[in-house]
Amino acid sequence: MESAEIRRRWLRFFEERGHTVVPSASLIADDPTLLLVPAGMVPFKPYFLGEVKPPFKTATSVQKCVRTPDIEEVGKTTRHGTFFQMCGNFSFGDYFKEGAIKYAWELLTSPVAEGGYGLEPEKLWITVYLDDDEAERIWHEVVGVPKERIQRLGKKENYWSMGVPGPCGPCSEINYDRGPEFGVEGGPAVNDERYVEIWNLVFMQYERGAGLGKEDFEILGELPSKNIDTGLGLERLAMILQGVRNMYETDTLRVVIDKAGELTGVRYGTADDSDVSLRVVADHMRTSTMLIGDGVTPGNEGRGYVLRRIMRRAIRNMRLLGATGPVVGELLDVVIRTMGQQYPELLEDRKRIETVALAEEAAFLKTLKAGTNILDTAVTETKAGGSTVLSGDKAFLLHDTWGFPIDLTLEMAAEQGLSVDEDGFRRLMKEQRERAKADAQAKKHGHADMSAYREIADTAGASVFTGYTDTEGESTVVGLVVNGASAPAAHEGDEVEVVLDRTPFYAEGGGQLADTGRIKLDNGAVVEVRDVQQPVPGVLVHKGAVQVGEVVLGAAGYAVIDVQRRRAIARAHSATHLTHQALRDALGPTAAQAGSENSPGRFRFDFGSPTAVPGSVLTDVEQKINDVLSRELDVHAEVMSMDEAKKQGAIAEFGEKYGERVRVVTIGDFSKELCGGTHVHNTAQLGLVKLLGESSIGSGVRRVEALVGVDAYRFLAREHTVVSQLTELVKGRPEELPEKISGVLAKLKDAEKEIEKFRAEKVLQAAAGLAADAQDVRGVALVAAPVQDGTSADDLRKLVLDVRGRIPGDRAVVVALFTVANGRPLTVIATNEAARERGIKAGDLVRTAAKTLGGGGGGKPDVAQGGGQNAAAVPEAVEAVRRLVSEAA
Repeated sequence: MESAEIRRRWLRFFEERGHTVVPSASLIADDPTLLLVPAGMVPFKPYFLGEVKPPFKTATSVQKCVRTPDIEEVGKTTRHGTFFQMCGNFSFGDYFKEGAIKYAWELLTSPVAEGGYGLEPEKLWITVYLDDDEAERIWHEVVGVPKERIQRLGKKENYWSMGVPGPCGPCSEINYDRGPEFGVEGGPAVNDERYVEIWNLVFMQYERGAGLGKEDFEILGELPSKNIDTGLGLERLAMILQGVRNMYETDTLRVVIDKAGELTGVRYGTADDSDVSLRVVADHMRTSTMLIGDGVTPGNEGRGYVLRRIMRRAIRNMRLLGATGPVVGELLDVVIRTMGQQYPELLEDRKRIETVALAEEAAFLKTLKAGTNILDTAVTETKAGGSTVLSGDKAFLLHDTWGFPIDLTLEMAAEQGLSVDEDGFRRLMKEQRERAKADAQAKKHGHADMSAYREIADTAGASVFTGYTDTEGESTVVGLVVNGASAPAAHEGDEVEVVLDRTPFYAEGGGQLADTGRIKLDNGAVVEVRDVQQPVPGVLVHKGAVQVGEVVLGAAGYAVIDVQRRRAIARAHSATHLTHQALRDALGPTAAQAGSENSPGRFRFDFGSPTAVPGSVLTDVEQKINDVLSRELDVHAEVMSMDEAKKQGAIAEFGEKYGERVRVVTIGDFSKELCGGTHVHNTAQLGLVKLLGESSIGSGVRRVEALVGVDAYRFLAREHTVVSQLTELVKGRPEELPEKISGVLAKLKDAEKEIEKFRAEKVLQAAAGLAADAQDVRGVALVAAPVQDGTSADDLRKLVLDVRGRIPGDRAVVVALFTVANGRPLTVIATNEAARERGIKAGDLVRTAAKTLGGGGGGKPDVAQGGGQNAAAVPEAVEAVRRLVSEAA
């Protein structure tokens, strides 16, 4: 049975039994404590935590998931992978243990012809929590599983919680016996390789307290409403139903392995090392495709770094298999065709995915070249120092800064006869991981800070946003938070967070900045609102300070926003939509939105593009936007189902979480986007849009910045003033400015070249005199002296080499010259072969001279350079060099 069919059967089975089918959420987690979605229940987390009331009693999904803690183990074993799909069914106060257990057994054991998976009942083993007598009774008495195939395990294996205070409960796992070829008998308690877990049923019936780990926490009591959260690993079930030994041999991964083998001439199953590399390529290319498909772009931090790392591991392993050129395009094609059966959006978005992936491959191939050069230098320095071990910090620098994998460093160092200080490297990696883990742990405990807002949500319900139609209105204070905790009142001078039952204030979101303004209460109190946020769904928190009087819960008042600010932001937001559409028209659908910020009178818009956007294209885009303004198109918003929005061609932003009902903003016949922000009523209200330029903010992501309305007019007015001044200076018309200024700059550049040439000649004229004045120090011809101040480091180096070349080569020669440039002393020292044979090395001399100057330096035995802070110490440094040469000779 193919993976796509496993997915279809799962969703159909539960839909037929009254469950709402919830599409997979984006891999970009809508949770500040997570980078990526690591589990199937994550999209339902707000419901389980009580932050939001679920819109359904039962639900089912097949959720895309990515986990990367064990990324180094991927490929080395057949059990580790980064991307997987979790099939889940969920109950929110509806059915509980018996219902979940009966559903699971029915779906797994029903014949294939009847819509089930057709597993043999006698091969299924069950585990339950140590004291969960109820679950064991249901499995044995209701379902009919023999007691000898039901095992009890402890808290570590069969108890679930989120790792923070909240819901928890015992688990029951369903395991499949793969037979004696996979190990000894005895059930999952004895051998989890033979008895592989395929489905975990979580019975959320208790509330846990604070504590660490999976076992060290207190059970506070029973939950008022019992919930069900189950998860079946699609890949594991596919492994069983397709009769293969591991997930890498299933239909969605084996085809990638075969393509990688075809591209490199390596056959899977012929050698352990190549098998590891082939598995890494298959897993990482599939994960990369899914991440890019959900809007992640390669970068140096966050989820962008996760993507970059796994892509580069895949490319590096293709190199180890023998690939010499680009390979990502063909591997990507296989993944998209295979996974596209389950996720059609991959096929629709193929061009953008390919653009991002190919750009990252090209960048990494360049990085490999640059990293190789840096590694070569490190190898040379290591050998020059007499060592045979490349230091751990150099290996870490290559890995962390240049994305150079440690395996590649080990391989290439070995080719040069060096080993690598792996312990030092691992220590630095561990320190980095511990720092990251500490950061993640700090974020994880952020749930505790949300309790005050959840309490307000429970007692007062969701705030009603009236700002689409109103800029002011009556309201009542239904929540107050002071210093992170709920409070009954706030006094004059207090920093406060106010929750109103209804409000015209827009909370920051969707790239639009929050409204500011005032809340005036009937008792005379006034709150100056500086920011508005939505920490939990539906709770709009007005952050500010009490200017006058006392704010108390239940007080009635009047909320008024800063209308001029709102209008300026609305103009910017509507201009962002126009810019998005104009860029897509110019560059194609790959110019998808990757972020934005709409502030008063200006905006920035991030979009996908592998290369810089030519100035001529930006000019055309700007012209198109302003043409739309002149057409005076109406702007209107409409709430509809997600399916209807898609049918109408509405554009959605990657990474944004949308519900079943969405708001679609339409600008005439030009633009249609999903958006919750505020906008103008007609494009004529924008007045003018001026694009200031575009730049790169990451691999494959560009940023346009622009001004709108009065701000755009003011900018152009300033530009006009500058142009007028320039035309006066060059005595020409505005259209002649580029040519005239270019001519002036060309003349200036020519003059600078002549000056530089004259100065260099003057410096080098001193070479003959310096060589003639060489001192004999115990048979060594030594030239050690200061030269003209202001000599550049490059000219000083040329002079030193010129002087060395003028002294006959049969003598040992040392040339050490000093200068002061921009108040800082510099030195360059050179030796010839005869001097080096006597043990006199330029690098040693420079280190001593630079230390005397209050700085440092280094280089090779024949030429070295250094500098310092103390210009007055130049004479002392000259003497130090002379003394060292005398001692060495």
